[in-house]
Amino acid sequence: MPGDPDQGPGTRQVEGAAWSAVRPTPVPAPRMLAWSAEMAERLGLDAAFMDGPLAAAVLAGNRLLDGMAPFAANYGGHQFGHWAGQLGDGRAIGLGEVLDAAGERWELQLKGAGPTPYSRSADGRAVLRSSIREFLCSEAMHHLGVPTTRALSLVATGETVVRDMFYDGHPEAEPGAIVCRVAPSFLRFGNFELPSARGDQALLRQLVDFCIRRDFAHLSERHRSGAGEALYGDWFGEVCERTAAMVADWMRVGFVHGVMNTDNMSILGLTIDYGPYGWIDDYDPDWTPNTTDATHRRYRFGQQPQVAYWNLGRLAGALAPLFDGVEALQDGLRRYVDAFNRAERGNTAAKLGLEACRDDDIALMQSLRELLKAGEIDMTLFFRGLPGVDLSAPSLDALDAAFYDADKREAVAPALLQWLAAYAKRVDEDPLPDEHRCALMKATNPRYVLRNYLAQQAIDRAHQGDIAGVTELLEVMRRPYDEQPGREAFAARRPDWARDRAGCSMLSCSS
Repeated sequence: MPGDPDQGPGTRQVEGAAWSAVRPTPVPAPRMLAWSAEMAERLGLDAAFMDGPLAAAVLAGNRLLDGMAPFAANYGGHQFGHWAGQLGDGRAIGLGEVLDAAGERWELQLKGAGPTPYSRSADGRAVLRSSIREFLCSEAMHHLGVPTTRALSLVATGETVVRDMFYDGHPEAEPGAIVCRVAPSFLRFGNFELPSARGDQALLRQLVDFCIRRDFAHLSERHRSGAGEALYGDWFGEVCERTAAMVADWMRVGFVHGVMNTDNMSILGLTIDYGPYGWIDDYDPDWTPNTTDATHRRYRFGQQPQVAYWNLGRLAGALAPLFDGVEALQDGLRRYVDAFNRAERGNTAAKLGLEACRDDDIALMQSLRELLKAGEIDMTLFFRGLPGVDLSAPSLDALDAAFYDADKREAVAPALLQWLAAYAKRVDEDPLPDEHRCALMKATNPRYVLRNYLAQQAIDRAHQGDIAGVTELLEVMRRPYDEQPGREAFAARRPDWARDRAGCSMLSCSS
């Protein structure tokens, strides 16, 4: 792909290029805080290396290994529904690609490694609190079975970064950190939107051909005649289907991305850019963790499937110059709808422990969601507790831990018991044996999720010099569907003190 001919310092508009060469800015005292054993093993890196000074230096950007050619990607995007023009990697710097033992490709990227041509007025750095959140969530989502970018390491920089966390005129100096993110590709919808918006059809076509050749090689095999509308249409359709599968998994586990701009949407259907994310505690489809989104709630939990479709529509518009008509693009968007509906039906059956989802099961699930909202009931704890309900004599005893408010519990109890009776009847009609039903539900509904207050507790400890909270939380989230004796505190509902506390309820994009 063509690179930026200007390799000098400073921010600029980069025309006709997909990337810019840029070196990470060294930090004064790199120190490894935590690393993912699974990701290190995948890359062929052992504990002796990861715990040694060379790993800290490389993964902080202070040293480059042979073959590394650092760069920042050039892309645009729609932010909160409006075209924002050129954005690019303002603080993320790719080091290059690694092939693992299985021949799979992994791109290594340092987030917080210093300014790039796309940094605008920012410093290109990241603070410890946001870096901890990204590191933990990348791995937690992987273990939940949600398509995601990964994280290899979390490195302290030994310097402070000034941030105004809530944009209220009170900036503070915070400890800095760098996360090494890992993915087969970091290409986003915005990579394709920018050349299209500039009328650079040649670069757009070259980028699509490159993406298909590298990341969707199976489609090239299917379309041996070479590039053309049939290949491009099939590729866009698969992007749509992957996006649908990802968002359906978000909805299954109660994850809210918080900032679904098109520059934060992966072309591979991976969850990318962990900023002001959150997990649903008490079920509320209108909840967003993002303070910037607090007024309009564009990216609220229940709106995520529709926003993904809208974003795909913007990608379709960007790709339109490569097509003579719109039929193939419309077909791709239909593939999104069909794929999401299939995934939603599958998730409904699995969450309720049913062999298959009947049409009336959709209504059964929707009525339950309405009760969860009305009763201020914890989504994760309710679904995890549901297999423990004695369906021969339904009661709310096994679900006690899921209620946040005693008065609301009392108000919703009659309707919820009625729902449990209807559910018991439906289970009785299903061919799945009870032990298989419970096993399916426990494999679908996690016991542990990365609640904001848990992450904030680990952040608070890290700010005091104790990184053990991060490593312990990482270990818990490696087995989110298992019972882990002695770790019940990590599965508790949100405590009252965390209801409105900064970092536990609402977060900003500041990092």
